[in-house]
Amino acid sequence: MWKPRERIKYTVIEDHWPSADQATKSNLFSPIDIGPMALSSRTWVPAMVPWRSNEDGDVTQDVLDWYQRFAQGKPGVIVVEATGIRDIASGPLLRISNDRYLSGLAKLVETIKQASKGETRVLIQIIDFLQIRRRPDPKKYLDKHLTVTQQHRHALSLLHETANDGDVRSALQTLSKDELESILSTKEWEDLQFGYRERITDTNLPHIASLPEILPELFSAAARRAESVGFDGVELHYAHAYTMASFLSSTNTREDGYGSNLEGRLRLPLEVYQAVRQACSSNFVVGCRFLSDEIISNGTRVNEACEIAGKLASAGMDFLSLSRGGKFDDAKQPRIGNAIYPYTGRSGYECMPSYISDAQGPFGRNVEPVAEIRESLRSQGLETPIVLAGGQYSFYQAEALLQDNKADVIGFARQALADPDWFQKVRLGLGGQVRLCKYTNYCEGLDQKHKQVTCELWDRDGLSEPGVSKTHDGKRRMIAPHWEPEQTP
Repeated sequence: MWKPRERIKYTVIEDHWPSADQATKSNLFSPIDIGPMALSSRTWVPAMVPWRSNEDGDVTQDVLDWYQRFAQGKPGVIVVEATGIRDIASGPLLRISNDRYLSGLAKLVETIKQASKGETRVLIQIIDFLQIRRRPDPKKYLDKHLTVTQQHRHALSLLHETANDGDVRSALQTLSKDELESILSTKEWEDLQFGYRERITDTNLPHIASLPEILPELFSAAARRAESVGFDGVELHYAHAYTMASFLSSTNTREDGYGSNLEGRLRLPLEVYQAVRQACSSNFVVGCRFLSDEIISNGTRVNEACEIAGKLASAGMDFLSLSRGGKFDDAKQPRIGNAIYPYTGRSGYECMPSYISDAQGPFGRNVEPVAEIRESLRSQGLETPIVLAGGQYSFYQAEALLQDNKADVIGFARQALADPDWFQKVRLGLGGQVRLCKYTNYCEGLDQKHKQVTCELWDRDGLSEPGVSKTHDGKRRMIAPHWEPEQTP
C-alpha cells in the first residue's frame, strides 16, 4: 500500500456525543427522499465486499449473517456489495446474472428488512468487470503463455527457417531484464510484470469491442431481477477500476464513439442507465457510484467530475454516491502468483486512507471534492441527493457536513464495519459506547488477500462462546458481537 512521505500517525478520539433528544432533532437522523424512496435517516452503509459468498456466487448463510448484523444497527440504507451481472466465475462474490440467484437474493432482502424492523432500505450494487490474471512466473510465461511473433524473431535475429517457437523461447530465457523489456511489446512486458489485464481500449478483442452492445442489456436484466426480489433500488457501479468507470475515465481513448472525449466517455454510462430505468418501475430507485477524482496521471479530476455529475443528474439518476481513487493504473506490482490490486497505489490510498497520513489527515479527504460537485449541481438547478463517504466516524463530523451543505447523505463504511450498531447507539444517546474505527486498514489487508473480511476490534472477542461462526482458519469470528442497550431498572 502506498503511504505518504510525511507518515504522521493519527489517533481516532471522540468524547463528545449527542443526547438522544439531540440526535432525534439532528439533520443526520432526519428523513430524506431519494427519488421514490423515503429514508428515515441520512445514514448509509456503502457497498463493501466481505468474501462471504461461494465460488458459484450464491447468497450463503454467511452472507445472510453479515447483512443481518449491519441491519440490526438500523442505518437508513444498506447497499449490498458489488454483485456481478455476468454469469462467469468470479470467486466468492455475489452474482445476479441468472434467475437461479433470485431465491437467495429474496432471502437476503427479507433478512435485512426483518433485522432492521423495516427501518433500513436495501439497494444492491451491480457491477461489470473485465478479466485479470495473476502475475506469472517469468519462466512459465516465456515458455507457455507468450505468443511468439515475427517481431520477437527479428529482434533476436532468429529469422532462418530452423528457428522454431521453442528456439525463440529459449533465447528469451537467456536475456537480462533490460534486454527482455526492449524486445517484448509494452503489453507483453506489462503482462509479465503485473499479470494479464483486459482494458476497455482493447478493441482488437471482439468481446471488448462489443461491450457497448451487450452491457445495457446485462445491467438492465440484473436490475429487473433486483426489483423482482424486493430490493428498493440499484446502485450502478461506475467507480474505481472496473468496466464502467473505465469508460468514464479520461484515459478512455476508444475511437468508436464511446471514448476519446467527454461526450463519448459518457455515452455508455448513460445508455446503461437508460436501459435500467426503462426496465424497472418508477418506484424503483436507480443511482450510481462514481469518482470525484481518479487520482491518477491523465485521469479524471474534480472539474470534469462536476460535468459528469451534471450529465448523470440531468439524465434522471435518483442519487449520486461519490468515492475517489482505487485504480489499477498506479497499483503496485503484485508478487508472483498474486493478482494486481487497485488499492495499493496513491489512488488506492486516497480511496481508503489509513491512520498513517500526511498533514491533511485520513479523515474526510473526499469532502471538498464532493462539496464542489454538489455545488455545481445546485448551481444548475439540479437537486439530486449526494452521498458522501470516506473517513466518517463522528456524529458531529457528519452533522457539520449536512449543516454546511457539503452532502445530503453520509456514508459510513469502515466505521460501520467496526461497529454496526453505531447508528442505534448514537440515536439512543449512547455514543460513548461506540467502537471507533482506528483506520489501520486491517480489513483492507484481508480484502487484498481475498480472505473473509472482519474487524480487528471485535474478530477475536468471545471466540469460545457457543454458536460463534468463525472464519475458514478458525481464528476469527465472522460478525461483530451482539449488542443491546442496557435496560433501565
